Amino acid sequence: MATESQAAIRFGIIGAADIARKLSRAITLAPNAVLSAVASRSLEKATNFAKANNFPPDAKVYGSYEALLDDKDIDAVYLPLPTSMHVKWAVLVAQKKKHLLMEKPVALNVAEFDVILKACEENGVQLMDGTMWVHNPRTAQMKEFVSDPQRFGQLRTMYSCFSFAGDAEFLKNDIRVKPDLDGLGALGDAGWYGIRSILWANDYELPKTVIAMHGPVLNEAGVILSCGASLHWDDGRVATFSCSFLANMTMDITATGTNGSLQLHDFIIPFREEEASYFTNTRCFFNDLVTGWVPLPSEHVVTTDIPQEACMVREFSRLVANIKNGSKPEQKWPIISRKTQLIIDAVKTSIERGFEPIEIKW
Repeated sequence: MATESQAAIRFGIIGAADIARKLSRAITLAPNAVLSAVASRSLEKATNFAKANNFPPDAKVYGSYEALLDDKDIDAVYLPLPTSMHVKWAVLVAQKKKHLLMEKPVALNVAEFDVILKACEENGVQLMDGTMWVHNPRTAQMKEFVSDPQRFGQLRTMYSCFSFAGDAEFLKNDIRVKPDLDGLGALGDAGWYGIRSILWANDYELPKTVIAMHGPVLNEAGVILSCGASLHWDDGRVATFSCSFLANMTMDITATGTNGSLQLHDFIIPFREEEASYFTNTRCFFNDLVTGWVPLPSEHVVTTDIPQEACMVREFSRLVANIKNGSKPEQKWPIISRKTQLIIDAVKTSIERGFEPIEIKW
């Protein structure tokens, strides 16, 4: 559990969204961070949120976002507001010289995100999006496997899927189906993860083209409820992803190389918080009677002392502490966010243009 000390990064949370409950706990569990303030447009709501989420007794509670941003004791801000509000509030966070941990999708389009990037660069603040699974220790181990020329070889194909079945209340009232709040729908919410996993496996090399799959499902307001796309590289690599608010919970990755394969079924949220597993196989083939595999795939279990969201907060806080000690902001994370947003934009454009291939330009 984090202790409030000079080294701890002091977090303020803007907005009392449900995801902020998870991040409040993560900040509490991270060894180098502390919950210092929360702001809502309602002081009562902010007060209730702080009480319900175990904020320290000396944490501050604000009835406006602006008041929290004016607090000079806050080092970093977690921003879980609807995507349509990101550009306004992210820029204000940066202008107040506060480091920014922001929920995904980072913006409605890459042009908006570039405005946020510019503000962060001009004010020397760290920016990271809230994609938690990449900070799980399992992810680093999987990266070692897919980077191994002997065990995995060269990546040739990849498939990623994230779906969950929203109930009637979700499909009617959740912010993720409202065009004025999170207008990217399932593409921005669930699709973000699939796209990020594909980029991760490809060492964040952007594809040449992106083509949306036929048959996306949109609600009456024009928000995407289900869609998919394929990504294509010049050397023949192909990746596909699907995302949906209309199908059973699935969080699958299959990456296939010339020598091996990687598979997992819980890549976004592990089945169990304290451990996560993945399967690999290398040079598998049929047995003599073609009744089984030789050799059998291997399961690898990775344990963690803190959940992946706390690992994310720990890494973000480490970067912020480095900046406070004279280092420059780490550019890796904003670049990865921008690449993910570029693919989101391309899929949306491909759908709008009748499933045309969209060339990716940085």
